[in-house]
Amino acid sequence: MIIKHKEQRVGVFIDTSNLYHSAKNLYKRKVNFGQVLKDAVAGRKLVRAIAYVITSENGEEKNFFDALTKLGIETKTKDLQIFPGGAKKGDWDVGLAIDALKMAPRLDAVVLVTGDGDQVPLVEYLKTTSQVEVVSFDKSTSTKLIEVADDFLDLSTNPRKYLI
Repeated sequence: MIIKHKEQRVGVFIDTSNLYHSAKNLYKRKVNFGQVLKDAVAGRKLVRAIAYVITSENGEEKNFFDALTKLGIETKTKDLQIFPGGAKKGDWDVGLAIDALKMAPRLDAVVLVTGDGDQVPLVEYLKTTSQVEVVSFDKSTSTKLIEVADDFLDLSTNPRKYLI
């Protein structure tokens, strides 16, 4: 059991596309990022919240980015890569990991909003200095990620609260 108290300094790192696709595939709905952030912070001192997002060719995400900013979530964007042959890739795993590592010394709790098992080594490393919490939908979260985290907030326990 971990302890969450109001003096803890928290950093929240949101793998936006991971959460977006999980909500879309599991529930055919969109994520209520405001509620997710509120419950991830859990009444503690939010130092920084960053959402990592991929921009598409048509740039239709502008309203979404504006909404995140209004919630106090900083956005870091990267263009969708389109390879010869049409394959598309957008990946923030390394960028998210580097930001979390850089900020960890100033945080008591690092909250990763992702279900991506690629983040297991990051969690294992961060646990040497910080409390590490994972927030995601259970059905689309790596079992190993849940195991190594100090705490796991399963958004599936109350989908109506976390979806719009």
